[in-house]
Amino acid sequence: MTPSGAEALVRQLEREGVRHVFGVPGVQLDQVLDALARARAAGGPIEYIAARHEQGAAHMAEAYARTTGRPGVCLVVPGPGVLNALPAVATGYACSSPMLCVAADIPSPLAGRGLGMLHELPDQDGVLASVTKWSARAGTPAAIPGLVHEAIRQSRSGRPRPVGLTIPTDVLTARAETDPVPAGQAPDRLPVSGAPERDVLPEIAAVLRTARRPLLYAGGGVLASRAGAALTALAEELSAPVVMSRNAGGAVPAHHALAFPSLAAPRLLPSADAVLVVGSRFLTPRGTAVPTAPEAAVALVNADFADLGPPRRADFTLCADARTALEDLRAELPAAPEPRAGWESGWPPGELADVRAWCARKVESVEPQWSYVRALREAIPDDGFLVNELTQVGYLAAVGYPVHHPGTFLTPGYQGTLGYGYPSALGVKVGNPDRAVVSVNGDGGFCWNMQELATARKYGIAVTAVVFNDNAYGNVRRIQADEFEGRFIGSDLASPDFVRLAESFSVPAVRAETPARLAGALKECLGESGPSLIEVPVTEMPSVWPLLLGGSPGSVRD
Repeated sequence: MTPSGAEALVRQLEREGVRHVFGVPGVQLDQVLDALARARAAGGPIEYIAARHEQGAAHMAEAYARTTGRPGVCLVVPGPGVLNALPAVATGYACSSPMLCVAADIPSPLAGRGLGMLHELPDQDGVLASVTKWSARAGTPAAIPGLVHEAIRQSRSGRPRPVGLTIPTDVLTARAETDPVPAGQAPDRLPVSGAPERDVLPEIAAVLRTARRPLLYAGGGVLASRAGAALTALAEELSAPVVMSRNAGGAVPAHHALAFPSLAAPRLLPSADAVLVVGSRFLTPRGTAVPTAPEAAVALVNADFADLGPPRRADFTLCADARTALEDLRAELPAAPEPRAGWESGWPPGELADVRAWCARKVESVEPQWSYVRALREAIPDDGFLVNELTQVGYLAAVGYPVHHPGTFLTPGYQGTLGYGYPSALGVKVGNPDRAVVSVNGDGGFCWNMQELATARKYGIAVTAVVFNDNAYGNVRRIQADEFEGRFIGSDLASPDFVRLAESFSVPAVRAETPARLAGALKECLGESGPSLIEVPVTEMPSVWPLLLGGSPGSVRD
């Protein structure tokens, strides 16, 4: 039988290597769900995971894509389905995730007429385009395979980012001869296009080789291009410390002698005479250039041409994939000029040790958060994932949690998406089933997507959720206390008993009142074959923000 548009969609997704699709069923998707069901029954590779909310489904797809490099696909109905998915798609845009949002739409003859059709939006294409790097609309069933192929290619090329594809219901239902497009091999290097520029690699290599105190600064782009090994090799070649932004944790393992957290930036950058910035926006939270020594030579490498210009100061810029640039730079080093006369060992080991000790003292002074961060690190295997939420313990973890494997510490990037953590952790686990996954949450953020406990239970997704419960939007409450004379409004919460809540979903749960009990409970929960939850009752904690911001260049937006 001639295939329908829905069948053409599923067949092409299979060809592109898609193995999981996350979504919420709805009438405009009936044809696609039936095509997925029939393909699965026939031995097809795609498993459909039904979330309890489109935001949850899209967060799962985003984190799945970010941690595996494989296409993360969410499937949503038009109108409210698309709008519900937007926070996760925007998070993927901030975090360089190759996800695909496939959205149904009202029948083509009725689009744009404002007739009030179910789930109609005035400009759904414009909505998707606002948070994706590429989006398209399929006008015929025959167009679907090519558009799916191009969407996957676009999501992985240059700087990986979300893409969107809208398919009206009549196109999904219609039958036509379609030619599947052969899937291209996933690129080992990310092709990058930018403004033409001269080959600056030899010049950057010469500057790094002759510098007395070279420094490498790594952003999230290093993780997006799987460039950690190349970064480590270049750092070792140069004996250069590597400062990692909050989104680049583990790019160089935390236990490496040259690895430093973002907290070290204000102590190391002023002393560096050559700075290579790779895969970072390299801006302060105020949107200004990160201060470096006036005489320092600064080279910026980024897959996004927009992140190479003002307000940043740079002597050299290179629009390139991080891994390609780092490997090419290392290959170029032997041809660089010999170090100038009088050049000594560069960074004295004692100085680097002092900076490392200073960072440790700063982090360990913030209690009780540090004790909880230490408990998390004790219980989570070195290659396990920690999905870090916007909560008091999570804020300190952003600069104090030692990350030993690249990409195992997740944040929502500059989007700061409250509530992303738990559904994102589910997506991480689906994509990495043999590794431990822990989600750290506050009671405020966890309640945004706590309905996904049902998804975790249904599919046996073995994620442990740690919920720090202070019955408040703690950060908001502190600001109201400190800056608005204690006029509290909207920041106190009536949170549930999270243990009983989890148990109502048949999810095992315990309560841990101390860091030591958290470490023990977490070790036990990670041995479970399904989901689990740990509630940690806490009171108001001291502010981490003087440490995170403090007006220093160490607070960089990645």
